[in-house]
Amino acid sequence: MDFLPEEINNYVENHSQAEPELLQKLNRETWQKVLAPRMLSGHLQGRVLSMLSKLINPKYILEIGTYTGYSALCLTEGMQEEGELHTIDINEELHDFQRKYFDASGFGEQIIQHTGNALEIIPKLAQIFDLVFIDADKSNYPKYLDIILPKLKSGSIILSDNVLWSGKVVEPLKKNDEDTKALLEYNQLLNTHEKLETVILPIRDGLTISRVL
Repeated sequence: MDFLPEEINNYVENHSQAEPELLQKLNRETWQKVLAPRMLSGHLQGRVLSMLSKLINPKYILEIGTYTGYSALCLTEGMQEEGELHTIDINEELHDFQRKYFDASGFGEQIIQHTGNALEIIPKLAQIFDLVFIDADKSNYPKYLDIILPKLKSGSIILSDNVLWSGKVVEPLKKNDEDTKALLEYNQLLNTHEKLETVILPIRDGLTISRVL
């Protein structure tokens, strides 16, 4: 669900930085070959991720939920020259698809792919991260927050995608809707956590920026 009228969204895209050619190709191939292509960050959100990364200039980036690699490539645009991006996805079938575009980007050696359960992988990572992007299974968002906080420092940024969940966060909670329930809990955690300051941006399906105090 997009929260802006189509005409306004088109105007915003047309008056924002153009989508780089490699990401245009990745966008097209995702829509042609991969299931659920709406999971792709896309032009506008991708440029927002790129801009935020450039403002933060992170050395170490953690991404939870790789999908086809679009958002990872956007985040590398602001990464320090000697930086690393660690990206985790449960779907091993997309590994080669991601790697093709990572290697074509010039950041191939700096993008480390991890396949498996993020809750098991993250504790094994040695890095302290400057920037984290969460865009994975919504039911585990609160658990992801708990597990990444020890790997962040003051000033680190957490970006969280899909926090408005097609507007379901303001609708009556349906029985057995575990994803919406988890997002409601997660949004409340971000807003009330003593170590975080948070703002939700109504971009596409909702993007939260949280800063570690």
